[in-house]
Amino acid sequence: MSGLRIPLGGGPDGSGTPRAVNVLAPNASPMTLDGTNTWVLAEPGAESALVVDPGPDDEAHLRRVIDHLGGRRVAAVLLTHGHADHSAGARRFAELARAPVRALDRAHRLGDEGLADGDVLAVEGLEVRVVGTPGHSFDSLCFWLPQDRAMLTGDTVLGRGTTMIADDGDLADYLTTLDKLRATAEEVGARALLPGHGPVLGDPIAALDGYVAHRRRRLDAVRRALAAGAGTPGEIVEIVYADVDRSLWPAAEVSVRAQLRYLERL
Repeated sequence: MSGLRIPLGGGPDGSGTPRAVNVLAPNASPMTLDGTNTWVLAEPGAESALVVDPGPDDEAHLRRVIDHLGGRRVAAVLLTHGHADHSAGARRFAELARAPVRALDRAHRLGDEGLADGDVLAVEGLEVRVVGTPGHSFDSLCFWLPQDRAMLTGDTVLGRGTTMIADDGDLADYLTTLDKLRATAEEVGARALLPGHGPVLGDPIAALDGYVAHRRRRLDAVRRALAAGAGTPGEIVEIVYADVDRSLWPAAEVSVRAQLRYLERL
């Protein structure tokens, strides 16, 4: 997917330069799928761009992103959240591009400006609206491209499989976020979700419905495991995630702990 162009922009016939270009980071793993999707956003013909999630601190990858800018100036680096596979390369990329880093979490900012729900960024005709989407992590954000009716989703929605609720996340927040994104997608007629990992999703409503249904099924399965006598997150994983590759069980246990916290509050 390195350098993949998503045909979202251009004229009414679909021609023209797309606004979103994905540069795939070389950090594939069971958790990151094919790797982290670094997104370069720019209005066709503009001299400035935004870069979303520079990814890992990999010099070759960061320089590939610079190459894909095609000489454009980077107005800002945006982070969907602070997990290392999305943000570890941000400081070095900011040095290369001479650009600020904007994020919800102050710990990941470089410069005076952060990001928050409701912010609108405008760069030479490109408009990006910030949507607060806590759940996967406390600082998760999505970025809405109204011209293309597309949403950059970070780890909130992946292009393949489902996301985990990290230790710094919250399942109640995540379920609220999914409902919010689903309602928004329907209201605005969203055409695509551009995830932080995996391929582009061309049917946002179906993807979000699938995510909500999956979460409800997992919660029901955890309840059944508890009723059957499972007493620890590890024991629950052995029952509920028996069909999942064991290499993913540590991540599944993190999600189970989040599910248990959620059920305890009901």
